Amino acid sequence: MTLAVAAVLLAVGLIVEWTIHSEPVALALFWASIIVGGVYPLRSAVRAVRNKRLTISVLLVVAAIGAIALGVIEEAAMLVVIFSLGEAMEAYATDRARGSISALMELAPPTANRVTDGSQTETVAVEELHPGDVVLVRPGERLPTDGVVAEGVSWVDASPVTGESVPVEATVSTEVFGGSLNGNGVLRVQVTKEHYDTVLARVIEQVEEAQAKRGGAERFADRFSAVYTPAMFVLAIVVALVLPLLGFEWREAIYRALVVLVVSCSCALVISVPVSVVTAIARGARDGILIKGGIYLERLADIKVVAFDKTGTLTRGRPALAGVTPVGDVTEHDALALAAAVEGGSEHTIASAIVTGARAHNLTIPAAWNARALPGAGMEATVNGRALHIGRPTADDRTDPDVGRAVSQAEAEGRTAVVLRDASRPLAVVAVADQLRPDAQSTIDELRALGIKRILMLTGDNTTVAKSTATDLGLDDYRAELLPEDKSAAVLELRKTYGVIAMVGDGVNDAPALANADLAIAMGAAATDVALETADVALMADELDRLPAAIRLSRRARNNIKINIALSLAVVAVLIVAALAGWMSLTTGLLLNEGSAALIILNGLRMLAPGRGETRRKRITTIT
Repeated sequence: MTLAVAAVLLAVGLIVEWTIHSEPVALALFWASIIVGGVYPLRSAVRAVRNKRLTISVLLVVAAIGAIALGVIEEAAMLVVIFSLGEAMEAYATDRARGSISALMELAPPTANRVTDGSQTETVAVEELHPGDVVLVRPGERLPTDGVVAEGVSWVDASPVTGESVPVEATVSTEVFGGSLNGNGVLRVQVTKEHYDTVLARVIEQVEEAQAKRGGAERFADRFSAVYTPAMFVLAIVVALVLPLLGFEWREAIYRALVVLVVSCSCALVISVPVSVVTAIARGARDGILIKGGIYLERLADIKVVAFDKTGTLTRGRPALAGVTPVGDVTEHDALALAAAVEGGSEHTIASAIVTGARAHNLTIPAAWNARALPGAGMEATVNGRALHIGRPTADDRTDPDVGRAVSQAEAEGRTAVVLRDASRPLAVVAVADQLRPDAQSTIDELRALGIKRILMLTGDNTTVAKSTATDLGLDDYRAELLPEDKSAAVLELRKTYGVIAMVGDGVNDAPALANADLAIAMGAAATDVALETADVALMADELDRLPAAIRLSRRARNNIKINIALSLAVVAVLIVAALAGWMSLTTGLLLNEGSAALIILNGLRMLAPGRGETRRKRITTIT
């Protein structure tokens, strides 16, 4: 408000001076502008001097006092207004970057429709929701808090929270996040967290903390500024004292010293690094990439090696049907239907894979009777009056030519084989395998295109499976059957040999390896509290291709920082030379100085726009 009043007084004074040529009125307006606009800068300068710091506010006050002493009241008023405008512009840039994250909080509605007795609902503030409550979410509404679907079917767009590009199906027991957009169905969601502990709230909190953590470039800028700013004050004093000895008038010498002071201590230098870092972290969070600080943003750009965990990272983490090889008097489809019937009563992951596979083939699964689990040996049941058993291969199975060949082939391909048999002979070999993520191969290809030197896998799985996965993806190396401490040792070895290494895992099982890597990257952190808290970089969605996007973002931020620093230093160098030569006035130098700061702020704010590969077009899927 005071800046606006000061600016109006300055503008009116200039109009009076240029139109009616009333010097006393114009002078009074300039003085009023200085008094009104200089209150807050003067307070800030006094605090800085008490703390033994040289800041932009100190510069403003010194330059304004110098201009007043020389009798150039008009230019003193311009100094006050334009310098204050520069500080306001800097604050705007920072607030806009932070506001892009805080705006996410507004996605979660302030009220919710809490279900009471029966089918009645009551509108309550989100703060009044507690775990166990059930809320009603109508089509097109945003979810008020985190929870699990208790009733209903719909699709949910969680991109504001996770950055996930494709809406996901929400059915009973599906985990959903506050701020997500409900699709075309009515959902009843059971609340699982307090409003302040939702994923969205924690992401915003951690991004704000991350924006306060300084990386190497920011620390360098601080150290440079700590030396540079006093040096420029000294240069201004030297100019004021030396020029009179060279024949210049004292007035001219002091004026040039003030110009040197004004053009050299640029807020462009101060904001050149922070504006890029803050906006890059904000951009990442909006794309589902949570970067915990400037130091991790820088490390992303320097990665030389990426080590992946296998299960749940490169693969889906759950087995799926991989193939059926009949070895008896049944067809492939009949064998699969019989296997699914026997496994229907089991909760084992292999059984689930077989049943799901049979349903995916639209097979009719016959009823099973007397189903019984045999610990360590599989399942048995009676199907269509036929006693059947399914379980791991026996020694006799391996010696049978047909069965042994099918089992050996499945295991060589990194699959797990089970044998379906009746009372007298084997009927089929059923193979299941942990499937690669659909974006695993494209992610590896993108990392190579980004110049990553070495990409490998560290897994506790057996060597056969690890080799198969590494071969399918074309990895540079793999290490199998590793205990947690073995993974940690491997990371340290790779770090010593190749340089900066990132470890990608789930943030829990790979804790030692993640801790010893230069950069700990957690997958699917939106659904994993530990991963969200412990990782240096958290990929909120369960999407592996967010990793190349994160690296591209960090490199774009680094280039943005380099441009900002180079531009600010170049402008300052030119302006100082011009000031020493007496080629510009206080006002001209000030306008050029603040103009360069505006360019740097605008360049930094470009980071808020998505870069190539950092966002993808959303595909809306309607679930019926």
